[in-house]
Amino acid sequence: MKDAATEEILVSTTSPETRVALVQQGVLKEFYIDRQASRGQVGNVYAGIVNRVLPGMQSAFIDIGLERSAFLHVTDLWQSRTAEGGAGTTPIEKLLYPGQPLLVQVIKDPIGSKGARLTTQISIAGRMLVYLPHDPHIGIAQRITDETERSRLLERVRLLMQQDAEAAAGAGNGGGFIIRTLAEGASDDALLADIAYLRRRWTQILEAAHVNAVSKPAAARQPEQLYCELELSQRALRDLASPVTQAIIVDHAETLATMREFCRTYMPKLEEKLRLHQGSRSLFDLYLVDEEVERALARRVPLKSGGYLVFDQTEALTTIDVNTGGYISGRNFDDTVFRTNLEAAQTLARQLQLRNLGGIIIVDFIDMHNAEHREAVLQALRTALANDRTRTTVNGFTSLGLVEMTRKRTRDSLERMLCEPCNACHGKGTIKTARTVCYEIMREIAREARQFDPKEFRILASQQVIDLLLDEESPHLAILGENIGKPITLHVEPTYVQEEYDIILA
Repeated sequence: MKDAATEEILVSTTSPETRVALVQQGVLKEFYIDRQASRGQVGNVYAGIVNRVLPGMQSAFIDIGLERSAFLHVTDLWQSRTAEGGAGTTPIEKLLYPGQPLLVQVIKDPIGSKGARLTTQISIAGRMLVYLPHDPHIGIAQRITDETERSRLLERVRLLMQQDAEAAAGAGNGGGFIIRTLAEGASDDALLADIAYLRRRWTQILEAAHVNAVSKPAAARQPEQLYCELELSQRALRDLASPVTQAIIVDHAETLATMREFCRTYMPKLEEKLRLHQGSRSLFDLYLVDEEVERALARRVPLKSGGYLVFDQTEALTTIDVNTGGYISGRNFDDTVFRTNLEAAQTLARQLQLRNLGGIIIVDFIDMHNAEHREAVLQALRTALANDRTRTTVNGFTSLGLVEMTRKRTRDSLERMLCEPCNACHGKGTIKTARTVCYEIMREIAREARQFDPKEFRILASQQVIDLLLDEESPHLAILGENIGKPITLHVEPTYVQEEYDIILA
């Protein structure tokens, strides 16, 4: 069905959500989802209002109009660096006060119970450049490895910034740029168009902020969104499409029209790669995307060799356990372990991207006594992560034989976007056994019998618990009834999960 050498971007749109899949060599590598009811805020710029300043934490909470106040640390205030000539940082309490208006940008979406993370160091992403209005620095992506091309791009952008001096003056600040990977080989015209576009967007943000500041008195001022990041379908064109992209397939005519218009304006070379999906099967079914996403939500991931990985995601960190399973191959056990770990390194790198796991990640590879094997597995892991768009750092093996690594977290993981805690276990992953619940019920009846004098005790519980009380635990329940001198009746409550029960004093 698909050429194994191709890279394709799939865009599926329905009224409530847009989904994007990046398929490389016939395998799902990255998956993104944007829902109307819970659209991400990363990249959005707001006219916020300072709620609280916390000197002890050198941070502040900012109202940007979301459900929870957003968090701003002093290190994310560009004002703190410039206030003292760039030497150190100025304490946050000297820069912010409650009620102060502040121009901020979201750098991390709300995750769990935490509000969004903010910065005042605004950056606006274009196709080939990222504009930094408050920073005159010019940087370049590390993935551009050719030194000649790096030098060429840095010099060209400096010269083009000078040519665009009038636009810079109009924006009130020349600023700086980060040169993205997609700028490699770009013409001067393309770079200049990106510079002009980004500075124009920044001017629009400043104008909107000015209107917000003067339209209402300070006491009546409300947070307002000034700039919204592109829709997911357009971000896919800007961030995912590359020279190796063979096709961008869209299953919705209106979305395709919007993407074509975006391409004509900002990236005309991509327009010829856009095409509408037609056929009886849905786009994601045809490419088996939904099946891969379903597997990415599973705790256990099988390896082709017969081994498997086990993922456990917690608030603090994610752990990945590698097991040989039924895999027996190679000349000896050490060879089997080595081959399994090599395969696991490739698989877990792909799963990290697909699941969008971030923060601290601990990998428990199968123990290897050979130092060369350990180094080879580490190198295989780093190589597999080299193309990850999210910054990832592999710190190597610890004294306990675990691999420590970190991956930047900017939005919820796939599991937390698509799933919620189980009503039965409330996210613990386990529930009490029916026997444990039976004994809890008996202890509670004994306690209440000492305090109250009802005519009877009526137990409402799940089918499993009631069955056990009527069968194996019936002698103990009878003894309890004799001891308290009260009848005990049992009733099945079909809606109760195994841990739930009620004791009614009738």
